[in-house]
Amino acid sequence: MAALTQDRNTPRRIGYSVAAPLAAGAVIYTGGMFTLDAAGNAKASVAADKKPVHAVATVRAVQAEGAELAHGERTVFRLDNAEGAAAITRAQIGSNAFVVDDQTVGKTGTSIAGEILDVDDAGVWVDIGKAAAPTSA
Repeated sequence: MAALTQDRNTPRRIGYSVAAPLAAGAVIYTGGMFTLDAAGNAKASVAADKKPVHAVATVRAVQAEGAELAHGERTVFRLDNAEGAAAITRAQIGSNAFVVDDQTVGKTGTSIAGEILDVDDAGVWVDIGKAAAPTSA
């Protein structure tokens, strides 16, 4: 494509609202994190995922009940904190949170939920879909 020589009406959409086709057999609950599989289809996030969280579901989606899309948002959500050695503390603010299950995050793992913005008594505030920038010590 050539560079513009006149104004252009470029299509846009709200950046935090997303939808993805459901994976076969997928059940995604409202408020649960979901990840895209290798084919780009949505499934509930699990600790073993290698891909990052795509969004937090805004509606329940059950493929077996006829749902075709998982609808979600990529913004800041409070998620449950892992327990024990995996628990996130204020020392991890600015680091990545990792998926423990579709509603819980911990300080280590393979599937990035997003950047940790805050930690309080109720959980961990995570910017879903935004990984923390790597830092050098």
